[in-house]
Amino acid sequence: MAIPENARKYWRANLKYLAVLLVIWFAVSFGCGILFKDFLNRYSLGGFKLGFWFAQQGSIYVFVILIFVYVWLMNSLDKKHGYNEK
Repeated sequence: MAIPENARKYWRANLKYLAVLLVIWFAVSFGCGILFKDFLNRYSLGGFKLGFWFAQQGSIYVFVILIFVYVWLMNSLDKKHGYNEK
């Protein structure tokens, strides 16, 4: 069974969005919370060292923001490829 080209482009774009958003989340959670912790700890946010803040709170906030970004991206992708739910 052949997959229509429109569906293939849709799925490819979806995977690209997922990959980019997961890389951002990984960079924030692992990079800021672990790898760059010593550099970020030079600064503070709300009385806490910035590296500690990213490890405890920042990665969660970024994850929630990325969820909203993903929803927005997928809604625009749905409209572009004719999979609109309305």
